[in-house]
Amino acid sequence: MIPIYIRFFLFLFFFSGLLYSQNDLRGLLVDEQNQPVAFANVILLNAQDSTGVYKGSVSQENGSFVLENIADSVFLFKASFIGYKDVLRRLDISGDKDLGKIIMSEASDQLDEVTITGRKPKITREIDRLVFDVENSSLSSGNTWNILRRSPGVIDNQGQLLVRNAAVQIYINDRKVYLSATELKTLLESYSAENIKLIEVITNPPAKYDAEGGAILNIVTSKSISPGYKGSVEGSYTQGVYSKFKLGTSHYFQGDKLNVFANYSFSPRKDYKNDDSYINFIRDGQLFSRWETDFTRATTSRAHNANAILDYTLSEKSSLNFSVNGNFSPKRNFNNDVSTEIYNAQMMLDSTLITDSEVNTDQDNIALNASFTTSLENGGDLTLMGHYTKFNQQRDQHILSRYFNSEGNSLGAIEFDTNANQDINIATAQVDYSGSLGSSVFEIGSKYSMIDSESGIDYFNAGELRNLYSDLSNNFLYDENIFAGYVSLSHDWEKWSAKAGLRGEYTDRQGESTSTNDVLSRNYFELFPTAFLQYRASENHNFTLDYSRRIQRPRYESLNPFRYFLNETNYNSGNPNLIASISDNFNLNYTLKNAYFFDLYYRDHGRTPETLPFQDNEKLTIRYISQNLLESKGYGIDMYHARSITNFWYAQIFTSIFHQQNTLLAIESNNAEVTREIDGIQLYAYNIFTLSKDGTFEGTLFGQYLSNYLSGSYKLEPMTTVTVGLRKTLWNNRAELTLNFNDIFNTTNTRLTSGYLNQSNSFFSNSENQTVQVGFKYNFGNFRLEDNERSIDAAERDRLKP
Repeated sequence: MIPIYIRFFLFLFFFSGLLYSQNDLRGLLVDEQNQPVAFANVILLNAQDSTGVYKGSVSQENGSFVLENIADSVFLFKASFIGYKDVLRRLDISGDKDLGKIIMSEASDQLDEVTITGRKPKITREIDRLVFDVENSSLSSGNTWNILRRSPGVIDNQGQLLVRNAAVQIYINDRKVYLSATELKTLLESYSAENIKLIEVITNPPAKYDAEGGAILNIVTSKSISPGYKGSVEGSYTQGVYSKFKLGTSHYFQGDKLNVFANYSFSPRKDYKNDDSYINFIRDGQLFSRWETDFTRATTSRAHNANAILDYTLSEKSSLNFSVNGNFSPKRNFNNDVSTEIYNAQMMLDSTLITDSEVNTDQDNIALNASFTTSLENGGDLTLMGHYTKFNQQRDQHILSRYFNSEGNSLGAIEFDTNANQDINIATAQVDYSGSLGSSVFEIGSKYSMIDSESGIDYFNAGELRNLYSDLSNNFLYDENIFAGYVSLSHDWEKWSAKAGLRGEYTDRQGESTSTNDVLSRNYFELFPTAFLQYRASENHNFTLDYSRRIQRPRYESLNPFRYFLNETNYNSGNPNLIASISDNFNLNYTLKNAYFFDLYYRDHGRTPETLPFQDNEKLTIRYISQNLLESKGYGIDMYHARSITNFWYAQIFTSIFHQQNTLLAIESNNAEVTREIDGIQLYAYNIFTLSKDGTFEGTLFGQYLSNYLSGSYKLEPMTTVTVGLRKTLWNNRAELTLNFNDIFNTTNTRLTSGYLNQSNSFFSNSENQTVQVGFKYNFGNFRLEDNERSIDAAERDRLKP
């Protein structure tokens, strides 16, 4: 029996295609100066009842519009846009119809300084990316994080954004953002979505981008249009298990040559997490002992985010840019309560383990960026960039574990402390040139990256003497240098477009464990070709074939051979022997009428570094180890469509049918090779409802279903998310009030299971997804200015992510 919510998603996806006939109506809207009228409302009204809307759409940037699948009948055609007189015509539809050029006259009573909002987002396919246009659309309220979560093909896996089973790289204006997963989410939640023009989903990045990582989500911000000053203040309150707050302010000034942007946000919050887990310890093929654990964590934090950007125009051809981004999380506190009930083979309670753990963290992350851009005499553009990141983290932990027998009598206790630190410095220098080579576009560039990481951890017994456990304590030094160069060439013909590139990267890395005097050095050179071929068969049919080779280097933290304990039987451990993995990626894309998008893909991720759980059935422990997979593959088909169902209802539908498989070395099962694989489906529908005639009141309904998923050796069970939102603009768009009900059925959380051979462990991750959020924003100054908001970036920074 198919669950009702799956049937609901399938119904929405196929709704538009099943209910319409085959007639198409098209035309072109222009003004009296023959300039296109973009984003105008185009609707068909029932002739018998002019208040009944039969079908609606909006005109494209070139003024063209298409209404598809229209039944044979008589309709009233209406085109309208603020500042223009309405166009009304009676149409008899009995086949495809082209209205040709329709001239819209300016209204004599048009409004001054009206900001057009509420345009429906649209999507287009370019040769190497999918472009999601959200500027001035219904998605441009709220924050950037929510836009990314709702971009086609993106999965939010417990705060980490994934595309096709791989973590995405976040770029802003073609520059990479490098923050931890938590910092990245906090940063993007503080970015106002009104300043976002495009979201580019680049599943196979071309040679211009670093070969590191998987798909790219590139955020393109709006460009400044007129001089002046604008600012805003905003705040939000979120209630889940605990309450959370966010306060922020942004200021922007543009002069003739100088643009200055500054943003600050403060996010005091308390977060809740609960994991319900079990481990079946197996000996000789039989259950020996079962451990059931209830883990609860309360996290308090007071994060500060600050950004400052300065753009200075030296001349008509040259400009300078300076940027700084700071993320400060002082006194972040984790209180962990762990209760484990231990059962024997007959499932009789044998003993209980109670662990109290407190972790205090201070973390600073500062990034500086400078660039110089100039246009050369031959028409090409030259860009010089430099980047520096300073990351520092101090972490103190206290653990107390107490054992009790089945009658509740004490059996003993273990208590210890840890002090850990990590200091990372990243510096990069880059030069890029783009210009013409005959009638082709030519790009060439080079980059140097230097990474210096020092980390250490000390273990002490808990007490006044604090004796050092030297066998567990360690310091790890890591140095990495990467030299890269690339060249790219693209050309357009009447129906064909081609783009090819080649990137080469030489890596020199060295890791040293000071406690054991072990030194591990690796030097390697890899080539990363990319190729794109697009064929525009007709106005309605577009095909693209592309290929790219990528690399995924281990995260710095996963290289540290340290142990971080939940209790003495459960810990995480890094691995300095991790190697980079190489992936090969193939896509075949088909676009129908620039409205239906189909993407058939195959991914060979190679020996991807993963964190894998392994239980020791003799010692009754479980450890999470950073390890390279033996093999990781996936393939599937993605389908996307968006349309205005009526003049007040707009819907985006996305479906992905996929296969994943990971092969790993089971080190606790005589090093046997094990393959974990799943077949799954992802469905989502994002709906926007205009609830008032003036467009100032809107509602949203977002639903997503994921049948199952594979993460390392874990299989994720089905999850469903339903979110409802309301948005009201006030005082001629000077203020905005929002109300969101997130995960209203509390079905986003799911169980993860790793079961094969003699391994049997699972946990249900219960994060704080079901929340109610109220937000308010007020704009002052010339708030219709579009600013130069960007973020600091560097490819190497991404591996700071935990």
